Amino acid sequence: MSLDLVVLALLMGAVTYPSRAIPLLAPGLERLPAVVLAYLRLVGPAVLASLAAVNALVVVAPDGSPVLHVGIEAAAVAVAVAIVAWRRTLLLPAIVVAVVVVAGARALGLA
Repeated sequence: MSLDLVVLALLMGAVTYPSRAIPLLAPGLERLPAVVLAYLRLVGPAVLASLAAVNALVVVAPDGSPVLHVGIEAAAVAVAVAIVAWRRTLLLPAIVVAVVVVAGARALGLA
C-alpha cells in the first residue's frame, strides 16, 4: 500500500485552503456585489459538476487515449442535474439518487 495519494491529498488541501478560507477571514465579504457573491457561491458546484462529467463520460482506451463513453453513469449524472434544478439543492439528494440509479442498474445487469 502506498501513501503517495494521502500525501498528495494533504498537499492539495494545504495549497487550496487559503482560497477556501477567504470568506471566513475577509471582513466585509457580505458587502461585495451580488454578482461576485453568486460567482463565489457557484464555483464549488461548477468544479464538482465538471469532475462528475469527466468521470462519467470519458474512459481510457487500451492505447491510453480518452474515449467518449455514454452509459448508465451519464444517465445518473443527468438525473442528478435534473434533481438539482428541480429541488434547488446542491448535493445530497442528487448524489444519493445518482448512486441508487447506478447501483440498481448494475444489480439488474443493465450496466
